[in-house]
Amino acid sequence: MLILAGLGNPEAKYQNNRHNIGFMAMNAISRRWGFKAARARFSSLTAEGEIDTPTGAVKALLLKPQTFYNDSGRAVGEAVKFYKLTPADVVVFYDEIDLAPGRFRMKTGGGAAGNNGVRSIAAHIGPDFRRARLGTGHPGDKDMVQHHVLSDFHKVELPWVEALLSACADALPLLAAGEDERYQAEVLRLAPAEKADVRLNRRAD
Repeated sequence: MLILAGLGNPEAKYQNNRHNIGFMAMNAISRRWGFKAARARFSSLTAEGEIDTPTGAVKALLLKPQTFYNDSGRAVGEAVKFYKLTPADVVVFYDEIDLAPGRFRMKTGGGAAGNNGVRSIAAHIGPDFRRARLGTGHPGDKDMVQHHVLSDFHKVELPWVEALLSACADALPLLAAGEDERYQAEVLRLAPAEKADVRLNRRAD
């Protein structure tokens, strides 16, 4: 069993926020792989399904914690405990302000780098889970970070956001097979970050 957890905030007013790109990734994966309808479990909205890989199907559970972003570890911890899994069986998708918009990086373990959702998960299951970091860019001033992450993507950004989410879903067999470096490379091949840079440079605001 593989747990794919996307970070975000559950209320409708947050659904298009940069902070909710983890939820958006779960939605894209669920659509692409035909996961079952969402239901409430583990303090989350969950969906179950299978991902086809060259060595066979891998069962996966998608989580969208309903605990609010900063307490995501409680939900992830419940699922890990129930299935008797290890941190290596968990991949967390979340917004990364220290990566330029459209960039994507995989990482295992390490610190939280100021991300309270990641810190919460580490507190519940340990730090050695796998991390799918979706670049949303930094506002340039630390005092503007909260406003930045809790604001919606601009309309001009949506093409690269949608391309990145589709790439994360399409390349998923590599992630399910444990080939994180190849997964990262394939996501970037399918959704080149340079296109995001060009679109952002055209922003009128």
